[in-house]
Amino acid sequence: MNITVLDGYALNPGDNPWDKVSKLGTFVCHDRTPAELIVERAKNAEIVLTNKTPLSADTLARLPKLKFVSVLATGYNVVDIKAAKARGVVVSNVPTYATDAVAEYVFALLLNFYRQPQLHSELIKHGEWPRREWTFWNTPLTELAGLTIGIVGFGRIGRRVGEIAAAFKMRVLANDVFRGNPPSYPFAWRDVPELFAESDVVTLHCNLTPENTGMVDKTLLARMKPTAYLINTSRGPLVKDADLAEALSKGKLGGAALDVVTTEPILPDNPLLKAPHITITPHIAWAALAARRRLMDVTAENVAAFLAGKPVNVVN
Repeated sequence: MNITVLDGYALNPGDNPWDKVSKLGTFVCHDRTPAELIVERAKNAEIVLTNKTPLSADTLARLPKLKFVSVLATGYNVVDIKAAKARGVVVSNVPTYATDAVAEYVFALLLNFYRQPQLHSELIKHGEWPRREWTFWNTPLTELAGLTIGIVGFGRIGRRVGEIAAAFKMRVLANDVFRGNPPSYPFAWRDVPELFAESDVVTLHCNLTPENTGMVDKTLLARMKPTAYLINTSRGPLVKDADLAEALSKGKLGGAALDVVTTEPILPDNPLLKAPHITITPHIAWAALAARRRLMDVTAENVAAFLAGKPVNVVN
């Protein structure tokens, strides 16, 4: 079968070969595909792999040969899965490849905010240490032990974040639509408004749905402590960018770290770019090489399973 990758650069910028996938059919990989070229590049493909290149209902209708889509990610909102199902197109995702990578990244952001190692390194490079006697710090330095972390979305990644937080002796609060079996470490369930009000740190790990789009708005941010910290490594549209920028600018929030924003790449007029006390990174929490290798392996398994007539990780 013809296999076309629409945007393979993020998965393999040169260090993660496609060998396991390419051997499964006639293979073509595009680093990136602009909207106007999606149909042209995918028109002869029975199998399409996509990360962030959207496959809308209209696009799917113009791809009559298409039989299978494997999303190169856990989130699959880039594909209209209802339209795909109506056309008999199977859609799979990769559900578990980046659990450790994302959870670790949350704590990289968290420790950077509370301990500021890079800031103080830069101050030393600019000659501050000799001027400040034997030690100095420009920002308050806070231990994680004893702080409360609120985790919205308590699936695989959220629970791993909680596990690491518990190891740091943090108090763990959680919210999820599906509660399931409790983890082995101490935690407590909270509704979203109470979780935001009680937490020193709120970190988002929920799927993006019509119901929670824009849920982190002025009202919810107003419930947070003025010293609290918001982290989003999940999906940008969970947060209203303008409301968060306003809260930061008015000192209603201690800080924020975003690996995702509403529109990616970030637009030049996004107010978050001018907001104080914020870290923004380009959607890289998932991108550790070990995680990308797992993603490649599971993608190959998805394609092979479909070709064998027994598709796995199906989302529609």
